[in-house]
Amino acid sequence: MTEISFDSLIDGKPVAIDVDGTSVCVARVGEEVFAIADTCSHSDASLSEGEITGTKIECWLHGAEFDLRTGEALTPPATSGLKVFNVERIGNQVKITN
Repeated sequence: MTEISFDSLIDGKPVAIDVDGTSVCVARVGEEVFAIADTCSHSDASLSEGEITGTKIECWLHGAEFDLRTGEALTPPATSGLKVFNVERIGNQVKITN
C-alpha cells in the first residue's frame, strides 16, 4: 500500500509512484483518482509520461490509448489491457493498493 496526498496530484498530469515494488501510473481527473500499471503493454514505455484526455491516457511512445478506469487497451498498437490498482480516497489522503 502507498499513500499520497490528493492535493499533490495535478488534474490531468499523471505521475509514477511505487506500490509494493511495482511502478504505478496515478492520474487525477477532476475529483477522481485512477491507478494503472505504469508500463505500456505494447512497449516498455512509462505511461506516466503520456497525455490524459478525459479518462484515457495515451502512451507517449507509440500512441496506444488505455482507459484509466478499467485498464482496457483502446487503440493499437496495444492489444492487451493493464492492471488496475485499488484507489481509496479519505479526505486529502489517497491509498493505493494491489
